[in-house]
Amino acid sequence: MQCRWPVRMAVLVGLGVVAGLGQVPWSLWPLSLMAYALACVLVGAGRGIRQIALAGWFFGLGHFALALHWIVQPFLVDVARHGWMAPFALVLMAGGMALFWAAGFGIASALGRGRASPFGIVAGLGLAEFARSLVLTGFPWALPGHIWIGTPISQLAAFAGPHGLTLVTLGLAALIVVTWLRVWLLVPVVGFVLAWFGLAPGVAPPVAPDAPIVRLVQPNAAQDQKFVPGFAEVFVGRLLELTAKGGEDAVEGQRPDLVVWPETAVPWLLEHSAGVLAQTAAAADGVPVVLGIQRREGVRYFNSLVVTDEAGGIAAQYDKWHLVPFGEYMPLGEIMGRFGIHGLAASEGGGFSQGPGPGLVSIPGIGQAMPLICYEGIFSEEVNAVPERPRLLLLITNDAWFGGWAGPAQHFGLAQLLAIEQGLPLIRVANTGISGMIDPKGRVTGRMALGVEGARDVVLPSALAPTVYARFGDWPAFILLLALVLVVFRRPVGD
Repeated sequence: MQCRWPVRMAVLVGLGVVAGLGQVPWSLWPLSLMAYALACVLVGAGRGIRQIALAGWFFGLGHFALALHWIVQPFLVDVARHGWMAPFALVLMAGGMALFWAAGFGIASALGRGRASPFGIVAGLGLAEFARSLVLTGFPWALPGHIWIGTPISQLAAFAGPHGLTLVTLGLAALIVVTWLRVWLLVPVVGFVLAWFGLAPGVAPPVAPDAPIVRLVQPNAAQDQKFVPGFAEVFVGRLLELTAKGGEDAVEGQRPDLVVWPETAVPWLLEHSAGVLAQTAAAADGVPVVLGIQRREGVRYFNSLVVTDEAGGIAAQYDKWHLVPFGEYMPLGEIMGRFGIHGLAASEGGGFSQGPGPGLVSIPGIGQAMPLICYEGIFSEEVNAVPERPRLLLLITNDAWFGGWAGPAQHFGLAQLLAIEQGLPLIRVANTGISGMIDPKGRVTGRMALGVEGARDVVLPSALAPTVYARFGDWPAFILLLALVLVVFRRPVGD
């Protein structure tokens, strides 16, 4: 290498930070593309699996340190109990996620017999991101393909899903490298421009006059006050009031067809909440209400979603099954609990119990909905696991854990991408925001911003026909990736 290792290390970390700027809320995808391209050049000049893998780790470290900087926020909700963990959380999260990128660059080097070609990096990093989405329950957040959220290119997710978008991102970066300052550079540039304008979804089409109306209720309850006696009653009273009167856009005399509250909206266990549920039904004037609540079975606790009937009874119920490690349960929780180490949202040392798996709930007058609680909405492959296609996706969350900027914005963007992947409308209601209605093309047709108390009446868009991704999942992207691996292996660097 022409530059000394400490300088090269700093450059790689800096390039990783620039690559992270493509993620929401910055959304500077041109900078991200150039950072990936420059990383291909810098890492490709190295020799040996060890050196190239280490370079990939530094690149990933910069990327995840920026993109996931909000990970410290949950530990600051209860500073006295968890604040000491905050700096360790960021270092361990960024460093741990970067290990996958180190493995990806190492694979690229192995495919190239000790050197990493641009398309070898596409193959290696693509495989690494597949693994990162699955290993240890997975964390498919801040994928390279997520830089297209909010752009026309995101519509490709309907065909190839999030990993297909990642291959598009890394493939474009590789094409920039191999065609730079050559006439062939016009090919990816022209193709990208045509795709940009050809995929643009345009404005949302008119909705049917008899389309269901959904009332989204956002109480804006501060996380450090949410379960405090006295404040709990205040926040529930706020939810009831907003449910009864609606927001400024509510039409007088017109009832919604559904009311949706956020995750853990009711701060008491389900078995102690019959009176609150009856009040909820009265405030909703008999309209079905979806709300988040915790419940207990013996010694087991569940983070749940329920659908109430006109009298406040339980018409349907769903228990969250993809739990957040260290947030909703502690690995080896009973042992850790003896040392005073508990999950952030856990009721006991072991935290919440896992529900039976993906399923559907029936909403009277609307149809089947797939319920998702909090970060269950980022696992695209799991949405395909339900036995039949739902009418809509129904996501309730409590993003107050994630701070007031990047975390909630990224989480909302991932919901937009999920709607595109499935071709389904998605209702998203968050405790402190961002809440909204997202149509099957990822367009936001109604929205409440962070830190706002209120309600919105929004029309539920129609569903589209099943997308390619809804039919085949990640298989097309995975097969394409394996084909690329074979091509790179047969033609390593220098051949």
